[in-house]
Amino acid sequence: MKTSKPKLTIPEKDQKQLETIACSRTEPASKVQRAKILIMYGRSEKITQITQQLNTTRPLVYRAIDKALEFGALQSLTDLKRSGRSKTIDDNAKKWVLFVACQKPTDFGYAAETWTYSQLVQHIHQHAAENGHHCLQKISRSKLHGILSEGEIKPHKIRYYLERHDPQFEEKMTDILHVYKDVEMINMSSDERESTTLSYDEKPGIQAIKNIAAQLQPVPGEYSTIARDYEYKRLGTVSLLGGR
Repeated sequence: MKTSKPKLTIPEKDQKQLETIACSRTEPASKVQRAKILIMYGRSEKITQITQQLNTTRPLVYRAIDKALEFGALQSLTDLKRSGRSKTIDDNAKKWVLFVACQKPTDFGYAAETWTYSQLVQHIHQHAAENGHHCLQKISRSKLHGILSEGEIKPHKIRYYLERHDPQFEEKMTDILHVYKDVEMINMSSDERESTTLSYDEKPGIQAIKNIAAQLQPVPGEYSTIARDYEYKRLGTVSLLGGR
């Protein structure tokens, strides 16, 4: 079958370079093969003959010829630089992900107090489009992890902080430490003692507690995790009491 493609005109200078490449043992095999295809096609050999002699496929031969007809025989042997994969998730979409991650799940009607990756991914899938971020509709856990790591946000973790409510905290703490020190000195004394020190403490078992201070949500660039005050209010406890 005769091809309808136009004839490929190869300048003498390019022809010599093509022949050198076609005989090369150091050039990539794909480049050598394309050079042979163009040489044979330039001699008006049929596509079927080229395919059979080079043990290749017709689509590959056609691609090599089309590229040579468009850019020139020698120039077509060099692969064109690709622009690279387009940026699928823009900065505004990332900012929205960080905004959501820094809010409480309860603010969006969920029962949980902290995000899990699964729940956050699901929320993003459901609400990305309505917020104008279609690129997030199929976001994966690994991609979400990358965005949160980039923003230094860990919404699934909690660290505790201590907020002082008592203006006399330092004074009371000093009094308690003095008591402990006095007891230690009495116990270490070799003098005969007329009193006995009793240590008594409690170990809360099952308890219901309530935060006193506000829970702090993650803030990009400042806090990576949820923060809660160490102090809390007991709403009810079952305690193990012990003394010695």
